[in-house]
Amino acid sequence: MESNPPVSPHLRIELNERLYLRDPQDTDLGRRLMAEGVKLIDEIGFEQFTFKRLAQRIESTEASLYRYFENKHRLLVYLVSWYWVWLSYQMRFHTHNVPSPTERLRLMLRILTRGHRTDAVPTQIDGAALYRIVVNEASKSYLTKDVDEDNQAGLFREYKRLAATIAAVVSEINPTYPYPHMLVSTLLETARKQLYFAQHLPSLTDLAEQKTAEETVYSFLENLVFKALS
Repeated sequence: MESNPPVSPHLRIELNERLYLRDPQDTDLGRRLMAEGVKLIDEIGFEQFTFKRLAQRIESTEASLYRYFENKHRLLVYLVSWYWVWLSYQMRFHTHNVPSPTERLRLMLRILTRGHRTDAVPTQIDGAALYRIVVNEASKSYLTKDVDEDNQAGLFREYKRLAATIAAVVSEINPTYPYPHMLVSTLLETARKQLYFAQHLPSLTDLAEQKTAEETVYSFLENLVFKALS
């Protein structure tokens, strides 16, 4: 696969406006909120993360951070959504001149399983840390009592768009396959959960060594999807 698409360190990604009160990409404080928020969540976990601790880290005030997000859950959904849009951007870049849907799907699976690489996002955000947040915390963005209300507000729009993009390629390969969205949502969840299991619940996975995890997960997903489609 080619190198990552060239990007500015100040790449702006458009997200649902209902995720935030003020888009953090618009100001220096907001961009520091994003960059240091990613590092802090990665270091201490989402449960222990608070705006108070982040404010102390970036030498700001808690009240200033609440001007950007209603609560820390909205920040988490924002960061995870940001990552899904960046993943979609990479997929478009790498597949737009590939006529074969089979090859496009293989490239998409490669991108899904290489998200931990440090060059995966623009430089103002620690790409490896953001990917670890996606692996460890992304499910918490929708496993809440408010999931239906949040869904109605479109807070998961970027994840669903990514799934729809991949599902369209699945349907190109096999137009009669009856479960394209179920297959794709399984792929998206599995790509990150197998890495989580390898780190914390190893008896639930077959990833013997972390250094070979990318290739092993890719092989598993490729086997899963193409056997289903055949």
